[in-house]
Amino acid sequence: VPREDGFDITVASEIMAILCLATDLKDLKERLANIVIAYTYDRKPVYVRDLKVEGALTLILKDAIKPNLVQTIYGTPALVHGGPFANIAHGCNSVLATSTALRLADYTVTEAGFGADLGAEKFLDIKVPNLPKTPDAIVVVATLRALKMHGGVDKADLSTENCEAVRLGFANLK
Repeated sequence: VPREDGFDITVASEIMAILCLATDLKDLKERLANIVIAYTYDRKPVYVRDLKVEGALTLILKDAIKPNLVQTIYGTPALVHGGPFANIAHGCNSVLATSTALRLADYTVTEAGFGADLGAEKFLDIKVPNLPKTPDAIVVVATLRALKMHGGVDKADLSTENCEAVRLGFANLK
């Protein structure tokens, strides 16, 4: 069989989601071992562990599991690590980066992508149970433009003042 290869968007992969939920190398290896990679003719799942390659996969990711410490233009430290898409995964940075920040900083700010209806729900239901601490506060970003749109205003009319549409749009924030 001739070799076929190509490019994948890494944030759109199951391995990125697994990397971002792993708490250490042992946990990463266990999560990788549980990936279903195929089905037999009898429709039984074939797992990575069945091929005995979870160790090799973990070795490839041994450096990728480490969060990156960067500096903002204001001189503030920031941890940047991972970020699977929220439409196919949980849409948050890594548990390791957030856990490290919680351990080292007075306060930690993180983001859950894809809006409150999907991103926040996945953050609270999938990521938070893997963290050493639960959030003390959550910020929801809502623009007047978005509230008007959710209140029934056509896109062409969003720049026009419409207090009633804003009021109606607030129903999505309850």
